[in-house]
Amino acid sequence: MAWLRSLLFFLAMLVTTPLIVLALLAVFWLPSRSRRLFVMPWVRLVMGFIEHLLGIRHRVLGREHIPKGPCVVLSKHQSAWETFALQTIFPLTSFVYKRELHWLPFFGWGLKLMPFVGIDRAAGKAALKQVVERGKERLEEGYTVVIFPEGTRVAPGQMREFKIGGAMLAVAAQVPVVPVALDSGECWPRNAFVKRPGLITVSIGPAIETAGKKAGEVNAAAQAWIEAEMRRLSPHRYRDEAAPLASTAAQA
Repeated sequence: MAWLRSLLFFLAMLVTTPLIVLALLAVFWLPSRSRRLFVMPWVRLVMGFIEHLLGIRHRVLGREHIPKGPCVVLSKHQSAWETFALQTIFPLTSFVYKRELHWLPFFGWGLKLMPFVGIDRAAGKAALKQVVERGKERLEEGYTVVIFPEGTRVAPGQMREFKIGGAMLAVAAQVPVVPVALDSGECWPRNAFVKRPGLITVSIGPAIETAGKKAGEVNAAAQAWIEAEMRRLSPHRYRDEAAPLASTAAQA
């Protein structure tokens, strides 16, 4: 049954993605914010496909922690699910993503027309500069900038080094960082065609203020909270660990 659900979802995306991109290309002359809002009905449609075709529902904890003004969201990244869902949870999002995605037919073309931050990850320090400079522009325009600090999708129970670019952006722009933990990989495994029905939890942590702090300090605090929360959301993935990170998160 999961295989059939996944096939129907794939077909729905195969039909609707080219249509929304062609429509977006037809209105390329609109201001960037108008183009951003133009695609949101399609994003909500995809979330409907996810719920009704795949049987994947979600709940959000900590909505009260979302700032009223612009912020930098540092989020765990386990699947493609959050690239859609976070757009509906946070207002007016702008994602930081690898510029190589522009080569993807239709989807990449649509990305290029969005007021997002595409970076060349092979550029080293220049890539960090791109994140800060272009990210500040998006924040000044009123966007919430979403960054996956591990740089790629990571399987449940695993973690990678948190890259410092998002924290550097937040400190430079003097906006708060909002940490996000989620367990989407339990239903939507990385690179897997078959998605499993279930409930995804998105947990939003208290905003981390950046005034008077260094980027490394902000990055460490966000990582500590996220990883401690991951152990609360998915304890079965961390049974072999000698000690949880909860105490570290509390100190941060």
